[in-house]
Amino acid sequence: MKKLFPLHHVMGYLFSLVLSVVALSVVFWDMSPAVGMTILLVSATIQMGVQLFLFMHINEGGSKKALYTNIAYALFVGLVTVFGTLLTMIWGYK
Repeated sequence: MKKLFPLHHVMGYLFSLVLSVVALSVVFWDMSPAVGMTILLVSATIQMGVQLFLFMHINEGGSKKALYTNIAYALFVGLVTVFGTLLTMIWGYK
């Protein structure tokens, strides 16, 4: 029965909830913008790792090179999308 219970997934879910509460606490407590942004960036980075390794099974099976290449490509596409949007909508590309 112990093999059937997804302990890692439950612990990852609880850890994600705790990180979400930490991020939400930045809103409720009156923090300086620098401290609030630091807490948000750290908790978001940790939560990204939890999502990748526990829920997207990045460390299971297959070629590690292919998995990390796909992550790098997705990161590239995301950054191009975000900065392309900023370029056209905010920074006034002409």
